Amino acid sequence: QVQLVESGGGLVQAGGSLRLSCTASGSITRLNDMAWYRQGPGKQRELIATISSTGGTNYVDSVKGRFAISRDNAKKTVYLQMNSLKPEDTAVYFCNANVGILRRAEYWGQGTQVTVSS
Repeated sequence: QVQLVESGGGLVQAGGSLRLSCTASGSITRLNDMAWYRQGPGKQRELIATISSTGGTNYVDSVKGRFAISRDNAKKTVYLQMNSLKPEDTAVYFCNANVGILRRAEYWGQGTQVTVSS
């Protein structure tokens, strides 16, 4: 079994910054793509950033230029640096990891709340 634990959420004013972390532990043969999703109030969960095992990244348009995803493979940790935060960034943020070699599975963290006040 694999566990993902997020940290770093909180309350911040518009224009501020936060850094989220997500660390994987457990039976990890290989940590493949990792990602951050978010789910705002009354909204569906949306994919906002992905990072491959070799560091390739992709972002949804709404966060491009403001958010940066990175990872430390030795620490089995993925980060999300969030700058120039806006009230519409308010959501629960979830990390996601694809784990395995021949048999792959996806795992989710429990979520961390980010609230941006205007």
